[in-house]
Amino acid sequence: MTAPTGDGISRRGVIGTAAAVGAGGWPAGSGTAWAAPQVSGGAAALPERMVRAAAPRWRRMPGDWKDGPFLANGLLGAVVYKGATPNSVKVMLSHTQVQDQRPQWRAPYGFSRLPIGHFDLILAGEVTGIDWTLDLWDAELRGTVTTTRGSVRFTMLVHNARSALLISTRPSAGEEAAAWSFTWMPAASPRTKDKPADYTGNPDPRTGSAGDTHYVEQPLIAGGGWTTAWRERRVGTGRLLAAHIVYRHPEDLSHTTQLAVAEVARTLATDPDDLVRSHRAWWHRFYQHSLVSVPDKRLQSFYWIQLYKVACATRADGPSMSEWGPWYPETGGSWTAVWWNLNVQIATWLVQGSNHLELDSVTSTFKEFALSVPPEYRDGDTYALAHPSDWLLRPGDKTVGVPGTATKTDNNGNLIWAMHNVWLSYRHTMDIRIVRDVLYPILAKAVNFYDHFLHEGGDGKLHLPLTRSPEWADAEDCTYDLSLLRWGCATLLDCLRILRTDHPRARRWREILDRLVAYPRDATGIMIGADKPLTESHRHFSHMLWLYPLHELDWDRPADRDIMRTTFDHWVKDRSLWAGYSYAVASSMASRMERAEEALNLLTFLTDGNLIKNAWITPNTMYVEGGNLATESPLTAAQSILEMAVQSHNGVLRVFPSVSRRWPDLSVHSLRTQGAFLVDADRSAGRTRWIRVHSEAGAPLVLHHGIPGPIDVRDTRGRPLRYRRTGPGRIEIPLARDATALITPRGHRPDPAPRDVPAVGDAKPWGLPD
Repeated sequence: MTAPTGDGISRRGVIGTAAAVGAGGWPAGSGTAWAAPQVSGGAAALPERMVRAAAPRWRRMPGDWKDGPFLANGLLGAVVYKGATPNSVKVMLSHTQVQDQRPQWRAPYGFSRLPIGHFDLILAGEVTGIDWTLDLWDAELRGTVTTTRGSVRFTMLVHNARSALLISTRPSAGEEAAAWSFTWMPAASPRTKDKPADYTGNPDPRTGSAGDTHYVEQPLIAGGGWTTAWRERRVGTGRLLAAHIVYRHPEDLSHTTQLAVAEVARTLATDPDDLVRSHRAWWHRFYQHSLVSVPDKRLQSFYWIQLYKVACATRADGPSMSEWGPWYPETGGSWTAVWWNLNVQIATWLVQGSNHLELDSVTSTFKEFALSVPPEYRDGDTYALAHPSDWLLRPGDKTVGVPGTATKTDNNGNLIWAMHNVWLSYRHTMDIRIVRDVLYPILAKAVNFYDHFLHEGGDGKLHLPLTRSPEWADAEDCTYDLSLLRWGCATLLDCLRILRTDHPRARRWREILDRLVAYPRDATGIMIGADKPLTESHRHFSHMLWLYPLHELDWDRPADRDIMRTTFDHWVKDRSLWAGYSYAVASSMASRMERAEEALNLLTFLTDGNLIKNAWITPNTMYVEGGNLATESPLTAAQSILEMAVQSHNGVLRVFPSVSRRWPDLSVHSLRTQGAFLVDADRSAGRTRWIRVHSEAGAPLVLHHGIPGPIDVRDTRGRPLRYRRTGPGRIEIPLARDATALITPRGHRPDPAPRDVPAVGDAKPWGLPD
């Protein structure tokens, strides 16, 4: 399984170059390196300083994906860690589109993500030390590998636009023979659970070369396949490795190889400085979309790393986020597909609030939709989404089950929950095209799936037959399904208002809202379903979607508070079977109920790396659960931070609604909220100094500012704006499209600029810094 690279270059590969920004590197212009970054000034200086300060560092060799540095561009991914021998370092490759194409099996096998292989840098001496920095601002890994014979400096990146792995190396005396090699891996699903008896992997690949470019050509039994191609340029002691992966199905594989070889040639024909300049420019623009600064600098670094991670993992119009993201776990690779009963939804909440709409792959994914309803319901008006699926929403040999029968599954609500994410994209942009082209047509058919099974009970209410609450129990009138159906009908009626249209089923949607049975309750709060109380620890919050994220019940309404409090307290009481995301979501729920100290405690229990049953946040901020790689929990934890700073559900924009006493200062800039508002705000010594709200759409603005006493509301020129007080600390401002309001304590004229707030306590860098 080893493909020689020729020209004295062996088969393994990674690392080496200056860790400190501006600390040198080597002269650019040789065609084997690029210029070291320069710290900028002006408006970009603050986000740059903050993001660079969040950089993970390594002074010990990472062992695998759980603690190694990672790079990606939404498609091509790489993780760097120790090689199989003491004198090697490994760069494990993966690609979000590289998968099988055999629909006769369920997606974890039939459409499984597949291993590709790894580069290894074979060194003359054994590794004795490393000094690496993952520069988030530039999305580059830089560092040095020291061996018993010398050292190798390196810079590595996955080019944002070209999907190329670029590694520039410069060996010292004694390590001149350091050489790359590539090892391919068998193209078979690494999953072992529920493996089909007739499952077989794909054939071994063919290795070859086209001039100085080497390749591994991997065929699929189903047709097509992928080619990994690479070439290294050497000038003096400088070296530049360029690698591409091209995947095509069902096209002829020989043509795919030609494309991959041509991509390598095109990359190496471009001046490295030009390549890196465009790569860095994208990432620099990305980080300036918004800013969050909190006193806990380790948590602040965690937040910036999650922004980097989600941008590595997904892009609008690209593959939706699988459990692996664009990385391959050499061990712990059981989740080989895309899970829609929670994972994708919670992993991508971060996208809207952080003002990164360019990462919204959920909305773009549903522009094309594959049916996964049982054959007897394929009437053209009924949609459902089975999971797991591939990134094209194909579940393989599986459909959602039929409620009330032995085929029932926990998949019934997947599609409506995914549509809630699409609704959030609409609400954060007020882009009516999202409603017209994606949300409305799909949601109408998703609600219709449930309507097939609604029946009238003796109480005159509409009831659901036996379904399954995700990961817990079967139940009639399952709260999970009832809450999604109720939200779906209410949202469809909103869609009619937004689109100024009507629908022949609108009367039915209103009837469902009027007659749908209430959620089953007992002394512990809202139950899993009828006659099914929560009697043990439950990691999934499936029976609480009405609280979060659907917000059917609202803490603003005093009549809702008791049931929200009772249900939440019962759920969090027993955490013995929780997962990482349970803590993150519980933190967000606590923030929605103004329990700021509890929210922060729940969040930091997760981010501090505590063992949660069989799960934990790793030193590089990845997430292990049952030994497997999953991406959703740390990304959801970043959303929990945003919930402390800004909330905007149910028509009210709340600024600093759940800030712990342990955080006297907080600064945010350009956080995006429902209503298409951009929010800047500053808190100092436990008090809000100022809030600035910019309206992109002219939507109604009800602002809970929380500033005690009289306030001033002014425009960008300092002129007073009209507003109406609607409650303590709450006002309504008639803010037009593209207008901005600045809210301050009466008579204060602060400089409304973002800042990096003072630290509280020490902050150890992420990675393996000691």
